[in-house]
Amino acid sequence: MSARHRPFLIDQLRNVSSIKSASKHCNISQTTAARIFDKVSYPKTKLPEVLSIDEFKGNAGGEKFQCILTDPKHRKVLDILPRRRLDDLCQYFSQYNNRKDVKYVVMDMSSLFKSMAKACFPKARIVADRYHVVRQVTWAFEAVRKAEQKKFSKDRRLHFKRSRQILLKHSRKLADDEKDQISVMLTASERLRNAYLVKLQFEKVMECKDSATARKELSKWIVFTQSYQLPEFEACCTAFINWSKEILESFDCPYTNGYTEGCNNKIKVIKRNGYGIRNFDRFRNRILHIMAS
Repeated sequence: MSARHRPFLIDQLRNVSSIKSASKHCNISQTTAARIFDKVSYPKTKLPEVLSIDEFKGNAGGEKFQCILTDPKHRKVLDILPRRRLDDLCQYFSQYNNRKDVKYVVMDMSSLFKSMAKACFPKARIVADRYHVVRQVTWAFEAVRKAEQKKFSKDRRLHFKRSRQILLKHSRKLADDEKDQISVMLTASERLRNAYLVKLQFEKVMECKDSATARKELSKWIVFTQSYQLPEFEACCTAFINWSKEILESFDCPYTNGYTEGCNNKIKVIKRNGYGIRNFDRFRNRILHIMAS
């Protein structure tokens, strides 16, 4: 192997293609390519001002789920952790001396991550990602829609299924013909009509410009929702009560898990192209290598 082959191979592995594909391009064996890449090392960096954490299904190192840490402010992947257990996360972050520098910890509505953030970053503001907040309402509304459509005839049930995206669409983005379709659908079920009103009211909550306004609107929304007595929304209301502080932080904090979710989608492509990567260290280095490009 010439001296130019190694840096060329390392550069090829910045793409999401598999190691096997890169080794063929360089005309070397897959084993040799893997051995060369295993010498690539990405050490831990300092914790940033804004820390985002999420889990993804990695199936590496004998664990089903791995964790990704990112800096959403500067759009950088910081590290990939082999496990998502609370003790392991706390032990990992205890190695850092600059934990006090972290001002925001952005996460989905995971009680595990919330416990970790409170233990490791007591002075940081915990921010619930807005997408995952909205998703709670979407799941509850979808549960009502599915339950109601089962009561209809086959033809009407198929119509409701095709109209799922229209019902979930933000009211401000609806065309006139779509509004007419929704009106027709809502006349078929009182429960669905009530659930849709709840969804519309929640749009007003998410349009608030600051946490003070959002606090009032969220409280009104919970009371409004509970008055309809829809069982599908009970868990949603409970979650919002338990996570109210973190949800309200998202109205004052400009950072979300959007960049992290994008990284997770790219990781899925890496896994699919490589038919999975069982060796965790190689998997971690591959992700960091690609994301650093």
